Amino acid sequence: FFSFDSNSLFALFVLDRFLGQERAEIYIGGLFVMFSARAFEFWGYLSEALETGMMQNEARETGWQEFFQMVYASPAKVKQFQQGMIGCSVAQFRAFSKQFDFRGYQTLVDIGGGTGQLCAYIAQEHAHMKCITTDMPVVQPIAEECLRTLWEVSPEQVESRSINFLVDPFPRADMITMGMILHDWGDTEKFMLIQKAYDALPPGGAFVVLESIIDDDRRENAHGICMSLHMLLEFGSFGGYDFTHADFNKWCLSVGFERTEKMHLAGPNSAVIAFKGLGE
Repeated sequence: FFSFDSNSLFALFVLDRFLGQERAEIYIGGLFVMFSARAFEFWGYLSEALETGMMQNEARETGWQEFFQMVYASPAKVKQFQQGMIGCSVAQFRAFSKQFDFRGYQTLVDIGGGTGQLCAYIAQEHAHMKCITTDMPVVQPIAEECLRTLWEVSPEQVESRSINFLVDPFPRADMITMGMILHDWGDTEKFMLIQKAYDALPPGGAFVVLESIIDDDRRENAHGICMSLHMLLEFGSFGGYDFTHADFNKWCLSVGFERTEKMHLAGPNSAVIAFKGLGE
């Protein structure tokens, strides 16, 4: 890769620090491995997805399966998927841990937190924060390994728990976060998850969603549009899709949040934040 300055001089853009597995804490190559292994070929069926609204992933060959049954079908697939999520999250999660003002908060629960990456970054930057990362039982051993050996955070800083976030109530905390979770689901589940976040927060609490948030005019964030198309390929028209800040604001106000705001993080990724009123 090359970068150019105003004098038309170029220099190599150093990527090896992010692509060398010896620096596992900032390694992004897992994303490319995951897409190469399973997701890239689905885009060859985009026309069919647009015409039929049907999912175009492994279900083309096997018949309908729930998404996480496919990506978590074996220990190797669990690891591959989670390494891919680490790769696509490094920049935005690190940016959020540095940019957001955590001074008014003490506790945080990350819903669908995978390896615990977001909680680890926050704990490293903000010693006063006590975090809980939650995900399916099959993911918890990987979360424990990554938290203790990769990011080297203690159980006192970040605890890992197994929950089914579609069924179980969310643990209560000052902040509830979701990184690339809300876009996996259709309208019914989106509203349910937002309501559960609202219910788990105290007055003054914050609900934070980190995604490739599409700009309100749908003209600038091409990555967000493409991510929404990828959700179509993975889930079909009855499943997930990416969204704008305006969408998020409407949903959150409808369940009782007082206000929302958007924070740009890195590249096409942003955080949208809903604040619960002090009197609620």
